[in-house]
Amino acid sequence: MVDQSIAGAGAMAAASDGDRSGRARIVILLLCLGLAVAVLLSLTSGASDASAVSVVGDWLLGAAPGNEALSARDRLIVYDIRLPRVILGVLIGAALAVSGAVMQGLFRNPLADPGLIGVSAGSSLGAVAVIVLGATVLAPVTSVLGTLALPLAAFCGGLATTLVLYQVATRHGRTSVATMLLAGIALAALAMALTGILIFMADDRQLRDLTFWQLGSLAGATWQKIGSVGPVIVLALAAMPFLARGLNALALGEATAGHLGIPVQRLKYTAIVGVSAAVGASIAVSGIGFVGIVVPHLLRLAIGPDNRYLLPASALLGACLLLLADAVARTIVAPAELPIGIVTAIAGAPFFLWILLRKRGVVDL
Repeated sequence: MVDQSIAGAGAMAAASDGDRSGRARIVILLLCLGLAVAVLLSLTSGASDASAVSVVGDWLLGAAPGNEALSARDRLIVYDIRLPRVILGVLIGAALAVSGAVMQGLFRNPLADPGLIGVSAGSSLGAVAVIVLGATVLAPVTSVLGTLALPLAAFCGGLATTLVLYQVATRHGRTSVATMLLAGIALAALAMALTGILIFMADDRQLRDLTFWQLGSLAGATWQKIGSVGPVIVLALAAMPFLARGLNALALGEATAGHLGIPVQRLKYTAIVGVSAAVGASIAVSGIGFVGIVVPHLLRLAIGPDNRYLLPASALLGACLLLLADAVARTIVAPAELPIGIVTAIAGAPFFLWILLRKRGVVDL
């Protein structure tokens, strides 16, 4: 009887997946095209003479004599200033969106988000500790790790927060959503309090850097930063699609997933480590939020809950939205620049409230 119930649940999930798989493929294709457009728009918007046609022409023709599509000044702006910013925006947007999708699948709740449940706060605490104490207390560590110290500290902070949260919210193999949210709020408050102590200890230069960093920005993007956090984010993103089958089974319940042959505990720990790595590396170079809760939920409404399509679609849409938010941040108050975290929060907070109102009669908090 139990086997028949499991088979029935699997058949229902497969049927639901079949209904939207064609739409999901079309959406992913459109998101690929949208990302290409967003990248080109980010490279060509701003105070220079570089147009989309000239940038594409430079890619195709190169800088051969007589074929210079871009001037030397515009090449410097496009390739040394804007291109690192675009690449970092794509990596961070994809990392935050996929992390949100994985967390929502892991906790089986659309309200789960690395920022909401304290993972981002833990990552911020690790990053701030390196920024403030890197030249004093943590000098032996930072001297050995070099540029890897910041993303590694952010990763460790996010991982520790997530592990504590998971242990508190899970009892006898069952995760309580209410406990998860409340514990996440408590852990975030504790991490923010410790971060406040470190900020109080910071000097004027560190304080200015921390204030701007916490608001969120891609303005400081460099090839060196991409070299330090890029490999971590890429590895985490490459590993997360392999969680799709397990997350699909987990949606039917942990007991059912176990009966279907899914190593539930290994799946949970792999997801936790992957999310901590992706979010930690992203937080190390930006203070951007709300991408992780908006993107997966929006896509789930459009293409369904199948993580085989949801995870790659989340990566693409997260990258697109963050590039567009960065373009808005750079142009809305030009020649000044609005912190991108403000733009994402203004767009994400109302959407989060809409999710709460929409789920008020469905999700028991």
